[in-house]
Amino acid sequence: MITTLISHACLLIQSRGTTLLMDPVFFDYLWEDCNVQCPSINLDLAKIPPVDILNISHRHQDHFDIRTLAYLANDKNILAPDAVILAPRDEILLEVLRELEFENVVVVEDFKTLEIKGLTLTPTPSLNKQDYFPEHGLLVHDGEVTIWNQVDTIVSPDVIKVMHRLYGQLDFAHMRYLPLLEGSFSFHNPLELPIGEYSSFLKVASACRPKFAVPGSAGFKYRDEFGFLNQYSFPTTQEQFLTDLKDFCPEILSDVFNPGDKATITPDGIKIEKGASDFVSIRENDGHEVEFKPIAEVPPIRTRTQDKAEHDEQWQVVVDFIENQLVDKLIEIRAVQSWVDWKVAYQLEVFGLDGSEIWCLDFGGEDTDIIKGRIGKINIYEGIACSEFYSLIKDETSWDFVGINGQYRTFKNIYRVRQGEFEHWTRTDKKFPQPLTEVFPAGQEMDRKKFMRDVKRWKGKTIC
Repeated sequence: MITTLISHACLLIQSRGTTLLMDPVFFDYLWEDCNVQCPSINLDLAKIPPVDILNISHRHQDHFDIRTLAYLANDKNILAPDAVILAPRDEILLEVLRELEFENVVVVEDFKTLEIKGLTLTPTPSLNKQDYFPEHGLLVHDGEVTIWNQVDTIVSPDVIKVMHRLYGQLDFAHMRYLPLLEGSFSFHNPLELPIGEYSSFLKVASACRPKFAVPGSAGFKYRDEFGFLNQYSFPTTQEQFLTDLKDFCPEILSDVFNPGDKATITPDGIKIEKGASDFVSIRENDGHEVEFKPIAEVPPIRTRTQDKAEHDEQWQVVVDFIENQLVDKLIEIRAVQSWVDWKVAYQLEVFGLDGSEIWCLDFGGEDTDIIKGRIGKINIYEGIACSEFYSLIKDETSWDFVGINGQYRTFKNIYRVRQGEFEHWTRTDKKFPQPLTEVFPAGQEMDRKKFMRDVKRWKGKTIC
């Protein structure tokens, strides 16, 4: 069996005349146009071998890239005419595949083995409770060797026991290694290596005990004006993980695995060939640009709309919403009781071409009128670019973009003082509600619209 890394989580696996492609991402930009592949690659689409099986692990946009999927649906060379598409039982994901006119889609179930063109494929579950949609890893067995692509899944000792019961010791594994801190900067969350999560990756590798392991699923960075977030979002590296893995579980052989690298897996062992692919290679080794330095310079929020006439039109829509609609919408929300109970003083700052303006709302006061300008304290702050606020009002964006690109920033200090008492919000099991994320709630409907916009954007187009 041969596995080749194209980029990030996009793998090409070849065995016994069958080719399997996982989580394809061929183009920049990706994930709401915030990110680019890192390291950057040269990809010769004409040289990709015909693909018999396409596997999609889950709906995160660095794994479920609509542009690439639209290309594959439109191109007649990469996917074989009878290619099988494997997908999780995800209503939105399956709707996208239907809209792109994919055929022969098979919905997978955890640990339900599939025999397809000489390969035995077993989806593995994820215990991730953060997302409301399913995801899966994949075991690939060709009669001689077994590999596992963990992707982004969270697994338990019981899951690993089932894997071992099915296939014994795994020959090769693409292991999760990087806890992503995307959004932590914008939401004022801790900017440090999350030790519990990171140590769990080492424990999973140790419990899994493959003969050989490589770090997987972390090959992108923020682009251009969002690039400052590269110092805040990626708290470790392949090399550091492998150093720690060697100390934690020295019997597991391992190596870095970059785009264009090929791993040949046989019962006799594993051979890694650096840059051996004939269809993908590293264009520029720019991994140093994601070096974790959470004390680096932070640029101010700026609206992305640079045309003054267009900006002025957007600004008026935003101001009208804040001054004439926002309070009514907040009062209708169940969360208003929390703001009143905790006497929250809320400040909203909107950034435009000519600086910013501030509005405040004191939920501990006698009325709930919006006040232009500052008041004496801030318990919740939300700062947002005019362009992003306008897009939220017009239902043209999602928090997947607004919440991770630094165009929205927030913090909170929730406490209340009563006679002789001081109480501080310390709950870790529940987030304290924030006005904009309550007025424009994330969820299935926002996600669906986001993906359908991308389908409309890319469907049927010939993409170079």
